[in-house]
Order: sequence, then structure tokens, then C-alpha cells
Amino acid sequence: MTTKTAGREVVSLDALAKQRRDALPTPTTFEMLGVEFTLPPIKALPFELQEKVGDLNDSAGVMKEVLGTAKVREMYTAGFTFGDLELIAEEWQKRSGLEPGESLASAGS
Repeated sequence: MTTKTAGREVVSLDALAKQRRDALPTPTTFEMLGVEFTLPPIKALPFELQEKVGDLNDSAGVMKEVLGTAKVREMYTAGFTFGDLELIAEEWQKRSGLEPGESLASAGS
């Protein structure tokens, strides 16, 4: 919706944002080494996550924020490796509609 007020145009993105959010895939439940965890579509993550984690490439930081510390500890105890985190990230991206290696910042471009 576009409105003109005092000579300036204001474009509301609310309807478009709702359409995009409604079109997101459902959360995906993964299982590895006996640990089950559910990750939301990457594009559904709250914007404040960037501020909390600092670097969205910080897999452990992102996992702690999204899954919680207790679940991440369970992953540590199960013996997850950096390679496992990489696999999780790749599958999460794929199931979120992102191309492998595509950054979250460029996801909508």
C-alpha cells in the first residue's frame, strides 16, 4: 500500500512481509547421534539474533540462541564435531530455501 503525505510517498511493506513469512517452509526436525532438534527456517530467525550472536557464521553461538544451552550441551555430550555442525548448517540452509554458502544477508536479494 502506498500513501502520499505532505509531498512524500510512504510504501507499506506489511502485506508483502506477511506473504513472505507465510510462504516460509515449516521448521525441520533433525536427528543426529541420538540427539533430536528442530530448527526454524533461517529467514524466520529474529533480526535481533545478529546483535546477540554478532556473527551469523558462529555456528555454536547461533545454535545456543536458537536451540538453547541445554540442547547444545546435549550435542557436546553426544560427541558432535565441527564437521557435524557444518553438515547441520548445510542441511538447514537447504531446507530453509537458501543455496549452500548463501549468506543470510543476501537471502532476499
